[in-house]
Amino acid sequence: MKSLIEAAVIAALISAPLAAFAQSNQPVTRAQVRAELVQLEKAGYNPATASDVDYPADIQAAEARVAAQNGAAQTSGYGSATNGSSQAGVRSETTRSSYSAPVVNYSHN
Repeated sequence: MKSLIEAAVIAALISAPLAAFAQSNQPVTRAQVRAELVQLEKAGYNPATASDVDYPADIQAAEARVAAQNGAAQTSGYGSATNGSSQAGVRSETTRSSYSAPVVNYSHN
């Protein structure tokens, strides 16, 4: 009887995290893509004039402006916190000790 209870508890513990990942991934419609593109264009992004060099920065800046306009705070209660920041392509120098030379770290996405 004890092993049956242990097996039930283990099965419950294993299956509990699976419920957290049970989200529906519905395909995006053309109307949704067009609406998002219109929002990005209103925020200053123009896909026709975007160059390959500036592409990631341009689209990310426009997406940030759209998110700010839409009130980016996710109040649905699902998912992790939406605050935070990151820096891409930033050079940083660190020193391991006062006796060592600086170590140059290049970070990018």
